[in-house]
Amino acid sequence: MARKVETRLAELGIELPRPPAPIANYVPFVVAGNLVFVAGQGTLWNGETLHLGHLGRNIDIDEGYRAARLCGLNLIAQLRAACGDLDRVRRVVKLLGFVACTADFTDHPKVVNGASDLMVEVFGDAGIHARAAVGSASLPLDTAVEVEGVFEIA
Repeated sequence: MARKVETRLAELGIELPRPPAPIANYVPFVVAGNLVFVAGQGTLWNGETLHLGHLGRNIDIDEGYRAARLCGLNLIAQLRAACGDLDRVRRVVKLLGFVACTADFTDHPKVVNGASDLMVEVFGDAGIHARAAVGSASLPLDTAVEVEGVFEIA
């Protein structure tokens, strides 16, 4: 029986934003065989940039978590644009999260859990993935978090 990801999103009360347009010379996703590579997604909600700044300076872990979750929502929105039907998603393969932070901030994994937890909420066991979470001196548009992803589709 096929998963009904859109139904799951509705049950969870999750609304996806419009997939953000690229802000430079790249495409939002590339489909290569049965893999979808989604470019790094920031903290845009329907054109508005949210969660600006740095962890350890003006953003705490809870807000960072929400920022990463928003990045995850944008990943899923791009994924839907790439494959047309989220039920084609067989696996979240890998996420790479970037956290804009001060040099002494060390809780990157707690922040990027915002995107990781979302993938498991939405895709269940297929949402369990490999991941890296790294710190960065700055990110585009002064966003606090950026996350990219690789997904397997049918």
